[in-house]
Amino acid sequence: MSIAGQTLYVVATPLGNLGDITHRAVAVLAAADVIAAEDTRHSRRLLQHYGITTPCVALHEHNEAREAARLVARLRKGAAVALISDAGTPLLSDPGYVLVRRVQAAGFRVVPVPGPSALTAALSAAGLPTERFAFEGFLPARAAARRRRLQALCEETRTLVFYEAPHRILALLQDLVALLGATREAALARELTKTFETIHRAPLSDLLAWVTEDPNRQRGEFVVLVHGATPPGDASRETEVTVDRKRLLAVLLAHMPARTAVAVAAELTGRRRNLLYEEAMALREGEGAGDDGP
Repeated sequence: MSIAGQTLYVVATPLGNLGDITHRAVAVLAAADVIAAEDTRHSRRLLQHYGITTPCVALHEHNEAREAARLVARLRKGAAVALISDAGTPLLSDPGYVLVRRVQAAGFRVVPVPGPSALTAALSAAGLPTERFAFEGFLPARAAARRRRLQALCEETRTLVFYEAPHRILALLQDLVALLGATREAALARELTKTFETIHRAPLSDLLAWVTEDPNRQRGEFVVLVHGATPPGDASRETEVTVDRKRLLAVLLAHMPARTAVAVAAELTGRRRNLLYEEAMALREGEGAGDDGP
């Protein structure tokens, strides 16, 4: 296969299963003059598997501005450049945006070579609405910033899609329960196309419990999908919110001290802390559990 010079090819690569690559992607990677890879060591396994010997350069978040200028210079000399990420489609929570913009600004073509994407793979198998969705990628790592962003999404009616790392998956699920509601339907897709692929759909509180009870479910790469909010004007909305407040307290109490649970519930619901504390204590007494103070 011959490919055009002075062109940047944005090539999707497998998420995990090396068989999930198109014939065209293999041909483009083999014919390109250089491959810009997020991590050249990671991509070497894929390239060796298909006998591709094209030289690689690293292009990641720390060097993209500098490397983009060098790649544009190579395009000016007639080269064909392929861009890949560690897995899936480049630019979706991966490097490449700066490069694509600079290549376009320089007057060269950018050609997509479509294929695997964790986003579309998860949506296709999660069992949640797919007609309209909002891809949020990775939320901020800091708890306060993450919660602010989730608070802004509380009324979003589209299916929400997030990426998350294993060391933050529990914190994300806890915040989703607290901010979007314990009964909101959600799905977790883990290690897509790999040996331990798991897709589990349940209400957010049940999903949190499911992940918490087995440390193996906290490993790997995650896509978290959440059903959109009930549209304004729905007659069932007010009842749902009332039920969620009590469920919210119960879930928070299962994962944090009463003082913290009451404070979070007060911030999210606007209800007075002393009233929420009374409800929390009633829940604790009903379960026969102890308490650590208000």
